[in-house]
Amino acid sequence: MSSPELVLRVLRTELRAVGMTYKVLAARIGMSESSVKRMFGQHDMSLSRLALICKAAGIAMEDVLRGAADITPHADTLTLVQEKSLVAQPRLLLVAICCLGHWNLEQVVETYALTQAECIVYLAELDRLGLIELKPLNRYSLRVSNAFHWLADGPVQQYFREHVVADYFSGHFDGAGETLMCIPARLSLPSAQEMVQKIRQLAEELARLHQSDRRLAADERDGFTLLLGFRSWEFAAFTALRRSAPAAAAPASHQAGPRNR
Repeated sequence: MSSPELVLRVLRTELRAVGMTYKVLAARIGMSESSVKRMFGQHDMSLSRLALICKAAGIAMEDVLRGAADITPHADTLTLVQEKSLVAQPRLLLVAICCLGHWNLEQVVETYALTQAECIVYLAELDRLGLIELKPLNRYSLRVSNAFHWLADGPVQQYFREHVVADYFSGHFDGAGETLMCIPARLSLPSAQEMVQKIRQLAEELARLHQSDRRLAADERDGFTLLLGFRSWEFAAFTALRRSAPAAAAPASHQAGPRNR
């Protein structure tokens, strides 16, 4: 499905949500109902016409465009080569993570010790790597999906393991909206697989909330990080306390004592 088709698909949904029929819309924008139907059917609509329709229906045009971007098919991961390029330059990785959080150029420069020129260079590099699509005025759109995740045991995860995990868990997890749980369980493989599916659903819900809260002002949002792991594991210090397995009994033919000849 092309970009214009996606935009009109979202626009139709928004019009239905506010109870706007083609007949009422046509009257408000000074067109015939048949012309409006043909415009939607042929996927032929200029940005100025889109803006006019949104204004007539009381719909935010940016919500329509953002909704179309959200349903555009994108990759869920980067390639091994792309991730290696990110971890080779920690500042590039920082800007990449800011982009995944939908920060704009001004927010990055205000927050971190990076010049605007440096940031623009990093944005251009992220465009080359395929993480974002750089647009005029140093704006961008993501080329990855809302379900994006780093490669399992890939370069970025390895970098996080070495440099980030200890810092993350050094917090007290007692602030508003914070929690830390470590819950052991003995499960069958099917149950463990079911749990993994639920974790993926939780990640999707976080992505939905993240997308929804983009409409709020910057000072109404804060940076939260969900760090999830689920594996068959026992703390090494506990493993060292396990009882040794009893030695297997020797076969009868090797028992001590005289053999029959």
